[in-house]
Amino acid sequence: GRAAAWSAGLAQLAAVLLERAAEHKDTLLPGCTHLQPAQPVSLAQHLLAYAWMFKRDVERLADAQKRIRVSPLGAAALAGTTYALDPAAVAKDLGLSGVFANSMDAVSDRDFVLEALSCGSLVMLHLSRLCEEIILWANPAFGFVRLPDAYSTGSSIMPQKKNPDVCELMRGKTGRVYGALTALLTLMKGLPLAYNRDMQEDKEPFLDADRTVSESLALMAGLLREIGFVPEAMRAALKRGFLNATELADYLAAKGLPFREAHHAAGAAVAKAEAKGCGLEDLSLAELKGFSPLIEADVFEALRFETAVARRNAPGGTGPDSVARQIEDLRIWLAALEASGA
Repeated sequence: GRAAAWSAGLAQLAAVLLERAAEHKDTLLPGCTHLQPAQPVSLAQHLLAYAWMFKRDVERLADAQKRIRVSPLGAAALAGTTYALDPAAVAKDLGLSGVFANSMDAVSDRDFVLEALSCGSLVMLHLSRLCEEIILWANPAFGFVRLPDAYSTGSSIMPQKKNPDVCELMRGKTGRVYGALTALLTLMKGLPLAYNRDMQEDKEPFLDADRTVSESLALMAGLLREIGFVPEAMRAALKRGFLNATELADYLAAKGLPFREAHHAAGAAVAKAEAKGCGLEDLSLAELKGFSPLIEADVFEALRFETAVARRNAPGGTGPDSVARQIEDLRIWLAALEASGA
């Protein structure tokens, strides 16, 4: 079925994300909240966030198939059949999960299409978010990625431009899949039992959404295989954003300063560094001591971006041990998925 095809596309995409994450376990970039630089994270951690989203999409589709793959054989027009059929045997032969419990429900229900479209909408939502980040990262203001020629175009007027066409189209087509779901929800909301001719309108939106989801998954997998990441630009953005400010506050708190005061001292140090046009780590020890006498020479180790990342090895964190565990867990999941034939 189409749900199985989507799952295969999602698994392929997750595998590509794992490959690229394994390549960039030591590449650091700004993690953002409110699209503002917040704390350093590894590029691997960022990519793995999407792998986990796509894993949930696969699991959601697997759960939906228990309800989607139900045979309506024997429901007839609405009241059930008078013929000696064996719906359970036929369903088993067809590889379906079961048979209907109520004939009127069987002929008047389109939940199976709606649930598939709901799953597809979430897949596209996750793809669209990834597209948006690639579009931002490709902007020279970020410069975090270099787009492959096959997935971008130049401008018809401005020769210097390289436009992220595929990502923009995927982001736009997300609304198309949402539209299919909304159209069918609207179609079904006022129908009395049992069958109504209105229901034939379920075909076109689903088939269009199926094509969009399938092609988008394949395109994103191809794009991620070929996209070039630019660690140097990511590193430069770390320094510009004072992403080690939290580390300074944590350092002072560990020395016994109440966090409220530590937060204030770190903020004042950021203001000083910003005025000087340098990073926190570039301030002298004497300058840093001006914000708290608790600051010693070991502060410079705490202010290293690598230290900030390495300290966060709690489960799910951006630390290298945590990232390695995530990669291994996802590899085990993909191997089990392949072995199951799902």
